[in-house]
Amino acid sequence: MARLRILFLLLAFCVLIPVFANPPQEPTMQKPAAPVLAPESQPTASTPPPATHPLEKADLESFFDGLVPLQMERSDVAGATVLVMKDGKEVLKKGYGYTDVKKKSAVDPDTTMFRLASISKLFTWVSVMQLVEQGKLDLDTDVNKYLDFQIKPAFDKPVTLRNLMTHTGGFEEVVHDIIFVDPKKAHTLRDFLIANQPRRMYPPGEIPAYSNYGVGLAGYIVERISAEPFEQYVSEHIFLPLGMKHSSFNQPMTAELAPYVSDGYRANTEKPAIGFEIFNPAPAGGVSSAAGDMEKFALALLNGGELDGHRILKTETRDAMWTRQFDTNDALPPMCMGFYQTWRNNLRFIGHDGDLVAFHSMFLLEPAQKLVIFVSYNSAGSAGKNRTELLDGFADRYFPAYTATPFQTIPVDQLKDIAGNYESTRRADSTKTAISNPASQGVATVDKDGVLTVDVYKDLRGHTRKWKPIGKDLWQIEDEQGRLFAIRDSSGKIVRLAVSFPGVQFQRVPWYENKTFVGVSAGASVLILLAVVLASLIRFGRKLFFRNRPPFKAQAGTLWISIGSRIAAFLWIIVCIWLILLATNLQNEALPSFPTIVRYFSLITWFSVLAALFSIFALIAGVRIWTRADVRFISRLKFGLVTLACVFLTWYAFHWNLIGPIHRF
Repeated sequence: MARLRILFLLLAFCVLIPVFANPPQEPTMQKPAAPVLAPESQPTASTPPPATHPLEKADLESFFDGLVPLQMERSDVAGATVLVMKDGKEVLKKGYGYTDVKKKSAVDPDTTMFRLASISKLFTWVSVMQLVEQGKLDLDTDVNKYLDFQIKPAFDKPVTLRNLMTHTGGFEEVVHDIIFVDPKKAHTLRDFLIANQPRRMYPPGEIPAYSNYGVGLAGYIVERISAEPFEQYVSEHIFLPLGMKHSSFNQPMTAELAPYVSDGYRANTEKPAIGFEIFNPAPAGGVSSAAGDMEKFALALLNGGELDGHRILKTETRDAMWTRQFDTNDALPPMCMGFYQTWRNNLRFIGHDGDLVAFHSMFLLEPAQKLVIFVSYNSAGSAGKNRTELLDGFADRYFPAYTATPFQTIPVDQLKDIAGNYESTRRADSTKTAISNPASQGVATVDKDGVLTVDVYKDLRGHTRKWKPIGKDLWQIEDEQGRLFAIRDSSGKIVRLAVSFPGVQFQRVPWYENKTFVGVSAGASVLILLAVVLASLIRFGRKLFFRNRPPFKAQAGTLWISIGSRIAAFLWIIVCIWLILLATNLQNEALPSFPTIVRYFSLITWFSVLAALFSIFALIAGVRIWTRADVRFISRLKFGLVTLACVFLTWYAFHWNLIGPIHRF
């Protein structure tokens, strides 16, 4: 079932490049008295010196021509588009491969439109800030003031636009109807937001949990306040002023622009294209654009919100959007207002990544260097390491200056309290997809030399990263720049880990949700009940096919498993079979079919309900067996194991929402 979560998350979300870090203090929201450019964006003493390699077209083209085609071959990518700018000037703009493999249509960086997924969020936030400039929106007012439906109350604290911009609204993850290719299944933005309102997991402003829903909410507020459809608003107030003629939020694409949209391919480009991926909610991931248009957007941002006399933001508003808003401490990249920072070699990039099933993109600006990097791939194979590899290689080649913080020698007994299981704050606890939470946990351990490893964090070679302390609760990867910071509660216990992507943290898992405990207990329970099912089938088969043979004679004091317990065992095994079939269905499909998933979950839910009911009989039988003096110990043990298995699986079904609303996932 881990595949279920993996596929759902790939549908839409920014790739979280997990490179850990930070020093002590709980996260706080910072609201600057006056919007100014973030300190990280100003030229400082740590600004990189002149590049070892000249940042000019010939050298840059050699770098990209050597790397991108290799990535495409290795990852089976059909096409890519690339843009690099320095000091407001285009240095490289190039297309690689095909927009349509069958027709051999080449990528044109000026006109080929790639699906940019979560880079869409930047246009949404610019739209919000335009309305803030006009006095129509307040970043710190309850969003319910701007809606014609209500966000359900929780924690006695309202959700604000500032919370949404920093992904601290506290919403859990929802993936129902988030992506599909059949336009007949499309919802209006309002209908989607009402039908899929998530539960609020955290108090607003305290814990980051990257949320597409939150951005969709902001987009709908833009639509409400402007009295224009969101797609039209962005077109008229951003795309048209900047001359972005090959950019659109329309899903599906308009007839005029449809010929320019690149096909998207699954992991095997020999298979047909996926089709136009319609993303819900559109403000969080619906934009299509060309590298040439992203060049204009980047120039406007770097020029203080203006391009060729057309202004989309005031300079002070742009500065405010690039100001640190939420973090755990200064050692990690912060979340700004809709933008987030990515650090490498003393460069302080600000921007966003984006991921659909097929398309994977990166849009970064470095204000101090007036540097822009944009890349987009049109195939699912690029979802892994391609962007990290490209960005690291680029920074190391052209801006190699970096002074590593020295590691500290700290007694191991002072480091080991970080050990344990952690799960992302971006998750669902109340929906069907919660069943995959244990499989996605990371396990942190500290060895005798004080080296920290987290099993899910691998480098580009696939090796587990090794972290060493560089300060109190602050760790850095050996021979790398990624950091991790351990966040403690008021009692001094480590409760979360902050990493180099500020839109998410990793939360310590309670013992009863530990993936080892859950996995071993669930596996043992299934094996015990499978043995009951097989024994029952063997006995039935013997009676059916060997009627003339005398029945087995049990020893005195030996009892067969009761009928209620056997029915419970059969039902739990059927639930397992349906779960396996669901996972197989998701594994074999490029895009999940939500109606199909609902049908599977309907069957799983009702069989789980029946299994839980019959587990009551198993519990009664298991308790009664220990009150009888004429029963052998082996029978008591047998009944006890079956009872424990049924009780555990009943808890499992309730806790991980196998029993619960069918449409919630």
